[in-house]
Amino acid sequence: MPRILVVDDEPQIVDLLKSYLVREGFEVEEASDGEAALAAMRRRAPDLVVLDLMLPRLDGREVCRRIRETSGTPIIMLTARDEETDKLLGLELGADDYVTKPFSPREVVARVRAVLRRGTWEPPTVVRAGDLVIDLRAHEATVAGRRLDLTPTEFRLLETLASHPNQVFTRMQLIDRVQGHAFEGYERTVDAHIKNLRAKVEPDPHAPRYIVTVYGVGYKFQTGDAGHA
Repeated sequence: MPRILVVDDEPQIVDLLKSYLVREGFEVEEASDGEAALAAMRRRAPDLVVLDLMLPRLDGREVCRRIRETSGTPIIMLTARDEETDKLLGLELGADDYVTKPFSPREVVARVRAVLRRGTWEPPTVVRAGDLVIDLRAHEATVAGRRLDLTPTEFRLLETLASHPNQVFTRMQLIDRVQGHAFEGYERTVDAHIKNLRAKVEPDPHAPRYIVTVYGVGYKFQTGDAGHA
């Protein structure tokens, strides 16, 4: 799943874009100013940045310039003015496309898809963390070369978590993603499946290394030395 960083200081615009992007299968991170955008890039580079031109602290031009100093991450600029000079400046700084406000969120989603298709982004097919290897295409997981005997529900849980490293999922979100018949809508059933999954995946199920509890929220797949292929 591609990660999109949406950078805009207008919360209603961020919320609108996020709702449409998430609905279309994207993972979304938010930043409300230029400094926060660069910090988000340093933490974990997204697959694409939707970047407003007018931002507090650092404007979109400067953010775009700094991103381009170290990264080829695709950038779609948002501008409130329909002026050719703004568009040309953004493209000269290294932006891949631009959208003029007011915009249709569907248009932004279409532009995001188009720009990603131009690049080389492909969803990960293998997730690795220590001795744990999850082959998403083959629908199997191994630990130190030993294939794990996972139920369909357990694998869907592992796939959901591992495909989004360090992202915290609530129990309800896991139910929604996995939609296993055994859940029957009860959040606490997730805990039982996680317990069974840990017994098969974790070196020490009582001190989980991969599937970590975020107390009061839910679960996440702890990357540590994890990677994608």
